[in-house]
Amino acid sequence: MLSGKVAIVTGGSSGAGAALGELLAREGATVVLAARREKRLNEIANRIRSGGGDVHCVKCDVSVQTQAEGLVHHTMERLGRLDILVNNAGRGHLASIEDTTDAVIQSIFAVNVFALWYTTRPALRYMKQQGSGHIINVASMAGKLGYPYNSAYVAAKHACVGFTHALRMELAETGIHATVVCPAGVQTDWAMSTEGGSMLRFFSESGPIIKGIASERGMRLPPIEGVLPAEVVAKKILECIYRPEPEVYTHRGSKEFVMLAAEDRMKAEQYQIPVVLGEREVYEQMKVKREMEH
Repeated sequence: MLSGKVAIVTGGSSGAGAALGELLAREGATVVLAARREKRLNEIANRIRSGGGDVHCVKCDVSVQTQAEGLVHHTMERLGRLDILVNNAGRGHLASIEDTTDAVIQSIFAVNVFALWYTTRPALRYMKQQGSGHIINVASMAGKLGYPYNSAYVAAKHACVGFTHALRMELAETGIHATVVCPAGVQTDWAMSTEGGSMLRFFSESGPIIKGIASERGMRLPPIEGVLPAEVVAKKILECIYRPEPEVYTHRGSKEFVMLAAEDRMKAEQYQIPVVLGEREVYEQMKVKREMEH
């Protein structure tokens, strides 16, 4: 049980962040949920409190340095300790590389990468004083593989993985753990809040095309488990809190596919060809429609 422990979860107003907050509270931790959407945060908090959980809400945009650092400092001032920091906040985008603007690159890196320093730096100060702690950074399979039409997000999540690996080296034998989590598809509103437009239509329209191309060519699609409920991913993260690991893969087949890509990148890319072709077709259609509307 996590009684007496304090955990911060960013991106806590929905999806895996909200589900993890509920699990941590159920395990006895005092949970600090942080996100930009205050109304959604309060809804989650009320649900946790109705079950007897101890939860605090902080409206916070972690891409803003003062807010992210303040989240950590205020937690310490109010609760006196910090045992678990889950950097879960993140956002994707929908654009080809040539259509990705400088503003989008800056925005995507601000929330997915720069925020890691903003929260981790002050957290480490307190955790080192305690001699214990666990920092968990939620990346994505996009942090291990290449995917089309969200290059800034892919690059940012690769940075998240590298950040965590470097963090682990600096924390060796300090009593503080660091983990990177690499989920595949999760049932959240992530796809609806991507910059450049919702990816929900992009995924739903490309799905049948991808399957058709794979069938026509007699090809297998990447052998990675499909979309999972946020609660399942949250449980995997909770298991890692009890038994710390360097990397957590939440979907069956995902770790094996990453290992294949590391050994033979071209072979792994061949599995992804139907995905690339199907998504390219839909992206070009969407782009033409947008240009006609403008």
